[in-house]
Amino acid sequence: MARVIEDRLDVLRGADSLAMAALRRDLRLHQLAGNRDEQFAIDLVHPYRLIIQTSNHPVPRNRDGGIDTEQVTAVVILQVVDYH
Repeated sequence: MARVIEDRLDVLRGADSLAMAALRRDLRLHQLAGNRDEQFAIDLVHPYRLIIQTSNHPVPRNRDGGIDTEQVTAVVILQVVDYH
């Protein structure tokens, strides 16, 4: 799993925005819901996920209230977890 985590970190480091990182379909980058609605998950080795959140302040928002991933330029890594 260490190699997969390093690959995911390389993608995040190399992307100008979170939207750019999401172009890598194998990451399956997706926003979480509920009390994790400002967090995103990235697939690792099933069933584990890398949980991140934006460190932009304020959090960039779309008109509909969702996070504008094109404006997210920095993230904080929160955890590696199996939340299922």
